Order: sequence, then C-alpha cells, then structure tokens
Amino acid sequence: MAALADATVEQVKTLAELADMLVGLERTISSLQAARDGVLAVGSRLALQVADEADHPDFGDLAARTVAAEMAAALRVSDRTLQARMTEAVWRVERFPLVWAAQGAGRISAAHGRAICDAAEHLEDAADRDAYSAEMVPFAESESPNRVSRHGRRVAERFQSRSVDERHRDAREKRSVWVKEVGDGMSQLGLLGPSALVHGAFERLTQMAQTVQKPEPLEQASDQEQEQDQDQDPVQEQEEADQRTVAQIRADLALDLLLTGAPAGHDTSDGLLAAIRGSVSVTVPVTTLMGEGAMPAELDGRTPIDAASAKALAGAVSGWDRILTHPITGALLAVDRYRPGSELKRHLRARDQRCRFPACGHAARDCDIDHHHDAARGGPTAARNLGHLCRRHHVLKHHSPWVVEVLGDGAYAWTSPTGRVYVDREQPQNTVTFVEEHAPAPF
Repeated sequence: MAALADATVEQVKTLAELADMLVGLERTISSLQAARDGVLAVGSRLALQVADEADHPDFGDLAARTVAAEMAAALRVSDRTLQARMTEAVWRVERFPLVWAAQGAGRISAAHGRAICDAAEHLEDAADRDAYSAEMVPFAESESPNRVSRHGRRVAERFQSRSVDERHRDAREKRSVWVKEVGDGMSQLGLLGPSALVHGAFERLTQMAQTVQKPEPLEQASDQEQEQDQDQDPVQEQEEADQRTVAQIRADLALDLLLTGAPAGHDTSDGLLAAIRGSVSVTVPVTTLMGEGAMPAELDGRTPIDAASAKALAGAVSGWDRILTHPITGALLAVDRYRPGSELKRHLRARDQRCRFPACGHAARDCDIDHHHDAARGGPTAARNLGHLCRRHHVLKHHSPWVVEVLGDGAYAWTSPTGRVYVDREQPQNTVTFVEEHAPAPF
C-alpha cells in the first residue's frame, strides 16, 4: 500500500500547513541566529575598541575575555564557549557580510551560511569574497547545505590567488594523526592527509567490511554430517552470524590493519580481503593533464585535489572514462572509454553524479538506476528515461504519492503529496568552458 495514498483531503491540507509553518519557523530561527551573530560581533568589537583606546599590551585579549565572561554569565554558559562563538561571529559577519545579510533576511539558513563561508575560508581578498558570496547565496536558496558545500569549494577555486597545487604543498606539511579521549574506555583516532589517499583508504575499508558481512558459502556436507546437523539449534546458527554494522566492522578492520599490517583477524579463508584495493573517482580536465590549465582535478565530484596526484592516478589506471562536454555551456554531451564497457552506465554516473531527489547528496555509484517511465509499461532503457536514485528515494518514488517528471536540460520536477513542486537540476560538470571573443566594432 502506498504511503499517504488513503489520506483525506483534510489530512493532506494539514500536512501542507505544517510544511508552511515549518518553513516560516526555520526562516525566523535563521534570522535570529544571524542577529545573535551580530550582537556577538559587536561585543567583540567593543572589547577591541576598549583595548585600543587604553593601549593594552595584550592587544585586547583580556578585554575580550571580560566581555565574554559578562555575556556567558548572563546566558549561563562557559565563557570559553562564548568567546569562541564571538570569534566565529566576527569572522562570518566581517568577512562575509553578504552571506550574513542573506541569513538575516531569512533567505538562507545558518547551515547554508556556514557551508558558504567554510568553503571560502582561504579567500583573503574582500572583493573576491563578496563576488563569491554574490554567486553562492542565490544557489543556496534552492539547494541543500551539503550541495552548497560541494559547489562552494568549486566556485571558491576561481577566486583563489594561489593554485590548488601550491596550497596542497603547504597543506601536506600539516598531515598528522591524533588521538582524542571520549570517555567510557573509548578514544578517537584522527588522521589528516591527502584527500586521494584518505578517500581511497576509507573505500577499501568499506569494501572489506561489506565482504566480511556476507556469509561464506557452505561446503557440501556428507550424509552423516547432515544427519548430525539436524539436531543443531537453528537459533544458535543465526546467533553465530556477524551482527556488527558496516561502520563497526570498518573500525575493527582499520585497527586490525594498523596493528598487524594485514587483516589477519578478519580475512576470509581464501584471502580475498588482502586483494581488495581502495578506489576513487577523479575528474581531470584535459588541459590540466597537459599542464596548460588552471582548473583543478576533483575527487568524487566533492573536493579539489592537486594536479600531481591526479596525474599519478591517471597514469596508473588501465583505462579512462572520457567525459565530453560542451565547450561553451559545460553541459555533458557523451561518455566513452578507450576499452569497451557499459557506456550507458558510465554516461548516467557522469551526468547525475548523485541521487536526483531534491537536496540528496548520495553518490551516484551507491545509487540505483531507475526508469522514470516503468520498463514493464514500455519505458525505454535510454539515458532520457534513466536516473540515479538512492535506495531511500527509490522506494519513496514507487511507494508514496511523490511523482517525478523529466523536464528539459536534465531537470527533474518532483511533486510532493501536498502538490508542491521541487526542481532538481543537474550538478555542473567539472570542466573548462570557453566564451567567444567578439571583434571590436569598426569606427
């Protein structure tokens, strides 16, 4: 039975009213949070003003602590916590005033504001930050924070005064591993390293964990063994299965690998885990591979990586997926491969990049390929009728009143049970575009 299919008109109307109320509340909360940041920023500026007028040798540190303590006591929170909030508020309000103003007007939420600011934290020029903010705020008004964060990192690259290669060389010097105690006999192990290596290691751990979860095939037992097994309790057999989650097995495997050098405590009887290798998906503009372009490579459509790592990965693979894009608009045209393969699947993965339900950021490689028009009812297995949906939204599409319609330019229009329409557009391709140069008009 489809969810909400039997709802009455009044119930659907109530749901619509609740959605409207929730949107209004979120806008009010975002505006108040922006106002709070403004007050905290004024408090910080007040402390600096007092310290500057009195020529304090500590450059306002004690004055800032005093102001923080005053506000913290009134709010009954730690003054250290409040001083950290003051510092963050000054950073957001003064460095990204357009983002702060948009949040104050209720156009974006605090989460959207953080995503925009964090993606451009390294931009030093005020004009660049304003230009970046002017482009990102309209984008954030119709997208989720996780998509804003990914797109923001891409847009911020255009305003960087230093290339990603230069910044990566400096950032590599900060690579480290640390331990944080969390209580109850547990600790956190943190690692900061190059994105390609960290994502590859995480992917390998995930594949290992999924392999451990799968039960090994039983060998054919003799008749005598089968007769003996009939007396075994089936409940006991079920309890012997691995009950850990993928996350738990992933953590156990990571510690096992670090302590022993190989997954000795988890490997299968035929040693399959040791043969598993991590994999990452890297998009590299051809001009970058040629050493002539400034456009950085991207890891899994999420974060830029340096050209040296991208070239090393490109040189080590047995084959490439070639993504052809329009030279002016950057739109995806086709995907092919030097070796034969599943061209349609590669085309869809390169086109969609993530789940096509509004605000979902699930990677395409972990999604189902869905027929918009059911294949059993004549829907063609063609790119125009296929799209990636994560399992959650795939089930929602087929077992709830949500309806999807394919529009032009790769856009999907989702109609909710209350009749609202949400449009999900293709994620822009990581590619170089060109603009025609017009000849000067004759005098």
